[in-house]
Amino acid sequence: MLDDRARTLLKALVERYIADGTPVGSRTLSRASGLDLSPATIRNVMADLEEAGLIASPHTSAGRVPTARGYRLFVDTMLTVRPLDAAQPDAEVAALLQPDQPQRVITQAASLLSNLSHFVGVVSAPRKAGVFRHIEFLRLGEKRMLVILVAPDGDVQNRVIFTARDYTASELQEATNFLNAHYAGLTIDEVRARLKSEIDALRGEIATLMQAAVDAGSEVMQESSDNVVVSGERNLLGVSDLADDMGSLRRMFDLFEQKTELMRLLEVSSRAEGVRIFIGGESQVVPYESLSVVTAPYEVDGRVVGTLGVIGPTRMPYDRMIQIVDITARLVGHALSQK
Repeated sequence: MLDDRARTLLKALVERYIADGTPVGSRTLSRASGLDLSPATIRNVMADLEEAGLIASPHTSAGRVPTARGYRLFVDTMLTVRPLDAAQPDAEVAALLQPDQPQRVITQAASLLSNLSHFVGVVSAPRKAGVFRHIEFLRLGEKRMLVILVAPDGDVQNRVIFTARDYTASELQEATNFLNAHYAGLTIDEVRARLKSEIDALRGEIATLMQAAVDAGSEVMQESSDNVVVSGERNLLGVSDLADDMGSLRRMFDLFEQKTELMRLLEVSSRAEGVRIFIGGESQVVPYESLSVVTAPYEVDGRVVGTLGVIGPTRMPYDRMIQIVDITARLVGHALSQK
């Protein structure tokens, strides 16, 4: 627990460091805080903050910089969010998100987040419910066939599957007819649940084939939900806080290319309401000490379907990033609801 004097000095130090990017000394902190304190008193308070792990002294500098823990305390209890500079940011952003195609909206949103923040924009595509309107099997060769899944919105997904035994064209047609007659309109998960209860009543070979189709459908839906669009990775090269550590930058680019950690981060974010901030080094969600992420889920027809966010250095203007992410999330949801 910090007293009011220590909180005021920590807030002033974080804000000054975010603005200037240089370690903050006691003289600068005295002016920035507005407190009538002697340099010795300020140095004592800074020593207490350093002992608490909220600030640190880089190298031999006489100044101090915030730690991840210091940023966290600042973001959670001291941050004041101000409006964006633009008079009508909603109108400007909305004009760039044309709801003609969902994937185009996602791509535009990632680019928009990057342009507004000057960092990296990341957006997960809407998760599909996994409902199929029609399914069809086509024999490609021995023990190999094509599964065609048609979603209610007309989206078509194809998957090649391999089976333990060969199936004739008539058996594939029988399976196609059975699935479409009894399961069309259900989600893949619902089909799986129904199959578990009905599988004993079905002929073994057809049940096996349908189970393969369900597994293929699950793979399709999983791949669709794992679609992440990243924009502006190269912006990090211009961040002085990161440019000195090329090893960290290479790891970051690997992160963006692989996208697996991004998906884990966005999945965590989608389970929360409103804007969330992950500060580097404080958890496995953001494994890099020098990175922070500001995220928010977006909704379509009242249901959370995806997440978007901004990735940048821990020394980022969090108030502005919160506004950018919050506005973009609301507008993406609105654009996707118009289709």
